[in-house]
Amino acid sequence: MMWRDGVVEQLHSTWGGCAMVWVRIEAAPANARVYLPGEKVKALLYTDLFGQAQIGERVRIEVSALARSLGTGGHAMVGARLDQLNDDVEPAGHLVKARYMPNQKLVTSVDEPGTAHHQLLNTELDLAGAAVVVADLHSALPAIIAGARCPLVGEDPSQSPLPKIAYVMSDGAALPLPYSRSVFGLKQAGWLVGSVATGQSWGGDLEAVSLHNGLLAARHVLGADIIVLTQGPGNLGSDTPWGFSGVACADALNAAAVLDGEPIASLRVSEADARARHLGISHHSLTAYSRATLCSALIPVPELDGQFGELVKSQACQLALARKLGQPHRLVSVSCQGLDEALATSPVKLSTMGRGLDQDRASFITAAAAGRAARAHWLKTLES
Repeated sequence: MMWRDGVVEQLHSTWGGCAMVWVRIEAAPANARVYLPGEKVKALLYTDLFGQAQIGERVRIEVSALARSLGTGGHAMVGARLDQLNDDVEPAGHLVKARYMPNQKLVTSVDEPGTAHHQLLNTELDLAGAAVVVADLHSALPAIIAGARCPLVGEDPSQSPLPKIAYVMSDGAALPLPYSRSVFGLKQAGWLVGSVATGQSWGGDLEAVSLHNGLLAARHVLGADIIVLTQGPGNLGSDTPWGFSGVACADALNAAAVLDGEPIASLRVSEADARARHLGISHHSLTAYSRATLCSALIPVPELDGQFGELVKSQACQLALARKLGQPHRLVSVSCQGLDEALATSPVKLSTMGRGLDQDRASFITAAAAGRAARAHWLKTLES
């Protein structure tokens, strides 16, 4: 840990339960070599935990990830407001998230006894066939929703209904859901009916103990027609076959299948990533879906042009092969017609691994194709 004390000099931005503030460092340990008194850093403050710091207020910040220049977790983080002791807030619930951390969060879960929906979730519920789109990266979320809102080829746009879409966040990356600018913007724009924070993650419109109850709450409490499930911001990988947080996509797909949903596996694809293991279909998708997922998932494959499109198609065929463990996956080819226009309507910035739509179109088109497949499934259920 690398702690510094400083003074808030400027408010940079706010969204949801977060604020970004400029802090002038005033004190550092005697052995500190970086981030010394007099320097300024931008620090993330969770207002849901600490309240809103004021200009001139002293704060304690943690800078180790910033010192490492990490993309994941690479912020200075406000750990305490030194001049302000907030009033007690009597906890309403009994569920502790981020358990045994100094800033553990006590919340009311949607499934705990004595709450409005406990009785509902205490019955033998299932997802009633609802599509659950699972993706490795949080950045896929707005693209998936754009695809789910886009009319199918041949569908009359003037007669196209819009599905109710909910977001379920797992706890493999960022634990505070309010950190996601995407979720904040998508909900503001009406693209999401709500969010559910599951496991150790917190800050959703609903909180759930498990991934399974999170999915059921999205379906039966939020009333979602389509559910999108990803980890929060902050994907982590160690350049080993199994050392990446997205391997948990398998657990999510298995949960959707166990609950009688339609598990849809969104492929992580890139045409711009310089790392060979992520060019075309990422090894993250190939490993999680072919080796760790036991259910039969629907895998949408976008109809991309040229040699790159052929590469993605050939890589995807590996996912349809018979497996030692688990049922064969089902590949479906998805037209990209209209998806570029749909992505252009996104109310939030499209960015993945620092690249935008112009730099890595295939990444977002592939995620949108998964959303389009979910839409096709949803429309089919309306007819039955």
